[in-house]
Amino acid sequence: MDFSLSMEHDILRKSVRDFAEKEIKPVARELDDKEEFSYDTMKAMADLGLFGMFVSDKYGGQGMDYVSYIIATEEIARIDGSHAATVAAGNSLGIGPLYYYGNEDQKNKYLPKACRGESLWAFGLTEPNAGSDAGHSQTTAELIGDEWVINGSKIFITNASTDISEGIIALCKTGNRENGHPELTSIIVEKGTPGLETRVMHGKLMWRASNTSEIYFEDCRVPKENLLGPVGNGFHQMLATLDGGRLSIGAMGLGGAQGAYDLAIKYAKERTQFGKTISSFQVNAFKLADMATEIECARLILYKACWLRDNEKPFGKYAAMAKLYCSEVMGRCVDHAVQLHGGYGLMKEYDVERFYRDHKLLEIGEGTSEVQRIVISRLINAV
Repeated sequence: MDFSLSMEHDILRKSVRDFAEKEIKPVARELDDKEEFSYDTMKAMADLGLFGMFVSDKYGGQGMDYVSYIIATEEIARIDGSHAATVAAGNSLGIGPLYYYGNEDQKNKYLPKACRGESLWAFGLTEPNAGSDAGHSQTTAELIGDEWVINGSKIFITNASTDISEGIIALCKTGNRENGHPELTSIIVEKGTPGLETRVMHGKLMWRASNTSEIYFEDCRVPKENLLGPVGNGFHQMLATLDGGRLSIGAMGLGGAQGAYDLAIKYAKERTQFGKTISSFQVNAFKLADMATEIECARLILYKACWLRDNEKPFGKYAAMAKLYCSEVMGRCVDHAVQLHGGYGLMKEYDVERFYRDHKLLEIGEGTSEVQRIVISRLINAV
């Protein structure tokens, strides 16, 4: 049993870590304060090859394995959650559905530009009244002639309203099945389509430099060819997309936990009280020991889930476990990190304050911790 990563993985980790330290860390706090999406760092991440990492080079991707993508996301999250969210959503939720479910025309039309980071795609799933119960989306699409006419709204959608956002993959109700359940279908809606409106959401607790949007469809007409896969296949696509997305959220949790630990141990070794560094007090040393142990466990379960995916083995249970555990580990680590910083941990001039805020969404987005436990319990046949 070999737990070592390849030389290519190690080189990738160092490359992305150096990049994040040099390009993202100096601007992360200011961008967070301004709630500003940065096109400069977006371009820099694209130039590094952080978009389309798991996409075949046939469509302009990097042709890497999923472990590579997760390592890159982890290393960005080690410095800043907002930039990691742009990468994670851009790949798992934007590029992923187009790559796995698009036809050749759609792939050739949209993927090369997205893989170069020149465009972003959004995954239109969550609605005001359909969050955890996403299977009962109320946005509708009716085929009238040669066009789908879409009406409804989405909320909390990442990457939907930047200047380089190219479109939305919208999950729509297109009818009812014989069993009475809604028939859900994914439809590609390009930016600029009449009847489509996107609005940037401000006043967020976390990921303030990431783009989050409300989306409105009012008699929005798109060609019938804009179907992503067959009619009625949207629910399956949604579940599979979320499985992959859970791995990237897990990577954000792991990276955020590692970043908080790095800040905590550095501060604890420098800060003195009662004539000694605070890291030398057992109560604090135990906090650091707990953080280091949980981070190592989180990394093992996340990488195992990615290995299963790369080897085409069932990975849904481990994706849910990794998402649940990594996000909650980050919560415990940032709590310890702020406690070790004392009053300084509550001030924005210290990055740990931003980490503390950023972690909370990981326990909510792409399936809450409660939903992950439901998924896991079903997969282990506990219910």
